[in-house]
Amino acid sequence: MSYNTFGHIYRTTTWGESHGPALGATVDGCPPGVALTPEMIQVWLDKRKPGQNKNTTQRNEPDAVKILSGVFEGVTTGTSIQLMIENTDQRSKDYGDIAQTFRPGHADLAYHQKYGLRDYRGGGRSSARETAARVASGGVAREVLKTLAPAIEIKGYMVQMGDKKIDRDRFDWNAIDQNDFWCPDAHMASEWEDYLQWLRRDDHNSVGAVIEVVARNVPAGIGAPIYAKLDTDLAAAMMSINAVKGVEIGEGMAAAALTGRDNADEIFFEDGQVRYGSNHAGGILGGISTGQDVVVRFAVKPTSSILSPRRSIRMDGTPTEVVTKGRHDPCVGIRAVPVGEAMAACVILDHILLDRAHTGGNRGQIG
Repeated sequence: MSYNTFGHIYRTTTWGESHGPALGATVDGCPPGVALTPEMIQVWLDKRKPGQNKNTTQRNEPDAVKILSGVFEGVTTGTSIQLMIENTDQRSKDYGDIAQTFRPGHADLAYHQKYGLRDYRGGGRSSARETAARVASGGVAREVLKTLAPAIEIKGYMVQMGDKKIDRDRFDWNAIDQNDFWCPDAHMASEWEDYLQWLRRDDHNSVGAVIEVVARNVPAGIGAPIYAKLDTDLAAAMMSINAVKGVEIGEGMAAAALTGRDNADEIFFEDGQVRYGSNHAGGILGGISTGQDVVVRFAVKPTSSILSPRRSIRMDGTPTEVVTKGRHDPCVGIRAVPVGEAMAACVILDHILLDRAHTGGNRGQIG
């Protein structure tokens, strides 16, 4: 399979399958001299790993990362960084019943139509297990950002589960890390918990979600027109995450309901700084960062692996019903939060490196 790489200067190639012996990432373009240890990366993998609570899959993987190359005496050398995460809790037998059957909502049929074969054990490369490698690369990217742009903060959180949205008036940054859903609304997190447990136990169903990722203190001037837009690469990065079906920047689709007066972010110059009256643009204009918060939002479809029977076909074309057994997330959006953070870190670092190469950090002056 081709196309396993993303990024321009900071480039990540992921490898491995859901039920193979291991998976990982090869990271190119990391500057030399950056302090890096497995523990620094592990912090982020621990946010994504399965089996942490009753609201996610009970597959029990430690997701322990190993650095095989590109680091010497605790600092990066500037050469390729090889990251490996072993799979230790595969249950391939859970998928024996679907070896000849295509699961509705999964990539099984599409993979077979393209390649003439597929890895039915959890979906192989199409499994969300692949995202562990992205999070590992994102951990490296965060350490580089601490050196090049230490003020940048990247934070993701869930803002919607099914049709249940957070109340923005109750938004609390401190609440995000205090519940299983990375939710900034503690009241809604409690409601989601009850809803998800009913959905899983009683309705044998799953549900989608919307994730928002905010990057604060991104310097103005990152990104470029026309085909190297910061928002273009952010959108592509988020859309590449398993189960993502929609991406928005800033106001996103809601901008279609606004007038020009409402949507235009008014500009001011105060105390020697450019300021804005609002942020409908999501911190990006013309593909270039404005210095405001960069805001990206993505929608994750419901997990297709459910215990409710769904009609499908077998390899020979005969009709069948599929009940997907095994250990699956009732809302895959929960563990998509650290994945979205990681992809944002990789893209923002990549564009900072591109800007350094292109402009040398020169900026137009105001005032």
